[in-house]
Amino acid sequence: MNRPRGEVRVFADAEELGRAAAREFVHLAQDAVAARGRFTVALAGGSTPRRVYELLAEPEHREAVDWGRVEFFWGDERAVAPEHPDSNYGMAAALLFKVALPPERIHRIQAERPDRDAVALEYQLEIARALDVPADGPPPRLDLILLGMGADGHTASLFPHTEALREPHRWVVPNHAEKPRADRVTLTFPIINGARAIRVVVAGAEKAPTLMAVLEGPSDPERLPSQRLSPDAVWLVDRPAARDLAGGRDV
Repeated sequence: MNRPRGEVRVFADAEELGRAAAREFVHLAQDAVAARGRFTVALAGGSTPRRVYELLAEPEHREAVDWGRVEFFWGDERAVAPEHPDSNYGMAAALLFKVALPPERIHRIQAERPDRDAVALEYQLEIARALDVPADGPPPRLDLILLGMGADGHTASLFPHTEALREPHRWVVPNHAEKPRADRVTLTFPIINGARAIRVVVAGAEKAPTLMAVLEGPSDPERLPSQRLSPDAVWLVDRPAARDLAGGRDV
C-alpha cells in the first residue's frame, strides 16, 4: 500500500510482523555486505522489536547473516545503565547478541553518563570513526534504521514539541521525555532520513489512531514527529495497528 508518507505493509498479527521484519533485516544485510562489504544498522528499543531480535538469533536467520560484517548502532537510548531493564542496548544484548559478535562492532550510546550533551557529541564522533567519515560533515548513510512509533507519534526519542525535532545538522542530541519522564540521547532526523532503508515497525490496536493520524491526517509534525520521516520509509504494521487506515483491513 503506497502512501505519500511512506509505503505500508500490513501483516495479520504481531508474530507475522516480527517474522517479516526479521526477513527484511536479513535481506538488507546480505545486500549491503555484497555491495559494500559491511552492513550498518541502528537498532530500535521498545516492545515490538523485541520479537524481531529473538527471531534474528534463531538458526534460520542467524546463519544467513555474516555477523562479523555488521556494525551495530542505536537509534536512541534512555539514561539508564546497560543492565537496566529499560535499556535499549540491554534488550539487544540479551536477545540478539547471543550470536558471536566482535565487540568493536557494537556501538552503544552511554546515556547513563550525566553529561548527555557530551555523550551525544561523543556518539557522533564514534559513528564517524566507525564509518570513516568526517564528524563535522553531512551525516553518513546507514544501511538500515529500525524504528518504532509511540502512541504519541514519537519515533526514536524524538518527542512532540521538543527542540530535537528541529535539529538541522547534528546527528545525535540529548532529549527529554515528559511521559514517562526520562532523559534520552537520540539520533536526529538528518541521519535517520539519510539512511538507505528506514523500517518502522508498529503493532497493536492502541497505536491505530496515531498511525492513521501520522500517515493520513493533516500535516502536524510538531505534534506527530513521525510525520517528519522520509516518504521513502517503509511501515511494517500488524492488522490491529492498521485498522483505521484506508484499505488497511484489505491488505
